[in-house]
Amino acid sequence: MTAPTPQPAASEPEPPDRVWTIPNALSALRLLGVPVFLWLVLGPEADGAALGILAFAGVSDYLDGKLARALNQTSRLGVLLDPLADRLYILSTIIALTVREIVPVWFAVLLLARDVALLALPPLLRRIGVGVALPVHYLGKAATFNLLYAFPLLLLSAGDSWLATAARPLGWAFAIWGTALYWWSGLLYFVQAGQLARRYRAHTRTGAHDQTSAHDQTSAHDQTGAHPRAGESGR
Repeated sequence: MTAPTPQPAASEPEPPDRVWTIPNALSALRLLGVPVFLWLVLGPEADGAALGILAFAGVSDYLDGKLARALNQTSRLGVLLDPLADRLYILSTIIALTVREIVPVWFAVLLLARDVALLALPPLLRRIGVGVALPVHYLGKAATFNLLYAFPLLLLSAGDSWLATAARPLGWAFAIWGTALYWWSGLLYFVQAGQLARRYRAHTRTGAHDQTSAHDQTSAHDQTGAHPRAGESGR
């Protein structure tokens, strides 16, 4: 008897495979805004229009999740698009602010190093046979929320007006707190990956033990049936 394939952890039901939903449309618009934002900041340096795109990105990031739950429009595509848009906005804004020398290089390296480290997790999990995606942690969403507030304020601080002077400390406050949460959530993803790997190995060992026990019992039964019982050999 073949033991069932061990599952690393109980998973939530997969969302339906839908494309044309309001949350997906918002996420798609956010993605389309990424190259426009980069061009506005690095090309004509139209910071006002770039701030508008960042504001839309922040509001739509909040709305798409709320609408998906309220309208029952969760989908596999939405689960993919939402974090992808977040990562691309963070990446593009870091690049733009660093090139414009609004933030120092070490700040960009600190944020990018976390994402590079997390890129190694899915291949490592697949290598040991764990195919379960890590759930999005609320700290990761909180970090993204803080960073998407910090970046417009830091971009606004590039000027010489009183508004720029007021925006600078507030922007850095959001940036520092967001970066701390960003790394904290990254470490928690590594902890979750370790727990998944340990559970998977435990299930694998249990399945192998059950297979061995079933095989031993079958072999013992066959051996018992292969020899005549006492008193029958003389017949």
